[in-house]
Amino acid sequence: MKLQPASRKEIGRIALGTLACDGIMIAGLFLLSQFGIGSFPLFRILLGAACGSVVAVLNFAILCLTVQQAVEIESKRKMKARFQLSYNIRMVLQAAWVVACFAIPHIHFFAGALPILFPNVVIF
Repeated sequence: MKLQPASRKEIGRIALGTLACDGIMIAGLFLLSQFGIGSFPLFRILLGAACGSVVAVLNFAILCLTVQQAVEIESKRKMKARFQLSYNIRMVLQAAWVVACFAIPHIHFFAGALPILFPNVVIF
């Protein structure tokens, strides 16, 4: 299914906002390292932020596609089932990413897991 123009625009807005939040997070991690709280492995942080942001924007894109598909369903029961399946898939995707952030040593855990929350920040 093709994304509608309004969905593409909103996904672009979420992606830019997530990128801005990534910059703030990286600056915050750098400042914390300057005060002796944690270290600042730049490659690990950038890799985590980039991959986490992709997961977050992908999650929002799946949500947009689900809403577009659900509008065409006439049965409320089938529509609810479609939303529930999409929700479950998106939550498993996010949980798997957080576990991967913890398990993969080349990814900074906080820099990888925190971007999942950034679309919510951008929306508010």
